[in-house]
Amino acid sequence: MTGPVDLSTTAGACPTDRGVLAVAGPDAEDFLQGQLSQDVAGLAEGQSAWSLILQPQGRIDAFVRVTRQGADRFILDTDGPLEQVITRLQRFMLRTDVALEPLDWQCIAVRGPGAAEAAVAGEIVGPVPTGGIDVIGPAPQVSADVPSVDPETLEAHRIRAGFPRMGVDIDDRTIPAEAEVVPFTVSFTKGCFTGQELVARMDSRGSTAPRYLRFLTLQGRANLGSGDQITNADGADVGAVTSAAWDAAADSTVALGYIKRAVEMPAEVNVAGGRARASAVPR
Repeated sequence: MTGPVDLSTTAGACPTDRGVLAVAGPDAEDFLQGQLSQDVAGLAEGQSAWSLILQPQGRIDAFVRVTRQGADRFILDTDGPLEQVITRLQRFMLRTDVALEPLDWQCIAVRGPGAAEAAVAGEIVGPVPTGGIDVIGPAPQVSADVPSVDPETLEAHRIRAGFPRMGVDIDDRTIPAEAEVVPFTVSFTKGCFTGQELVARMDSRGSTAPRYLRFLTLQGRANLGSGDQITNADGADVGAVTSAAWDAAADSTVALGYIKRAVEMPAEVNVAGGRARASAVPR
């Protein structure tokens, strides 16, 4: 295949970094049920779900996928710092028969139409809410007929899908609602978990966040970076970029950033000396 692979029309694969942690022991299910926002107890063996690990005040400590491997064994994987996940879980492990074991596993991301049907092999084949799969294990494999893509192409696809990265688009000051991840990371029927109060209160009251994750696109190649200011037509500060990438297939620069809720979407904004179109992230 010549030219850039367009992941909007063709499946492609790319190795990507994810930290992987085994959580095992007689108390593993009960422990994770109380620490993760997702319904861990409801997972069947081999099933995965996306989840948050929250601070008691409701801000995000980690953005993870949890997979049940057995009655007393679960795998967490994250694109954020694994040490942060371990430290956070250890804080709440008093009198709990649970062991945490970092795993030296790799991940291959498969994205684009037909990604979920690609021939793959791994300990975990985990779906991604915005489409595609991650193949994770000691030596994950993807069929040779799936073309390889470079990391920037994968990053541009992630941004277009509005899927946030831990440590980039999400940090320990972020609340779940503003990152637009609540619909696929939080169970409101599972019972109590650490940090539940803020999430449940905002949902039950229909509360809005002060800002929301938004998708931005600029024609041509633009030099955007994390922290670049986003302003409205009057020059007022309305937000900041968190991640950006060059989308070669579309000849455009794409970005994610947080914009104040008062700015109605879609909107024309200014960033890095150029005009950009901002819109709600796809969900």
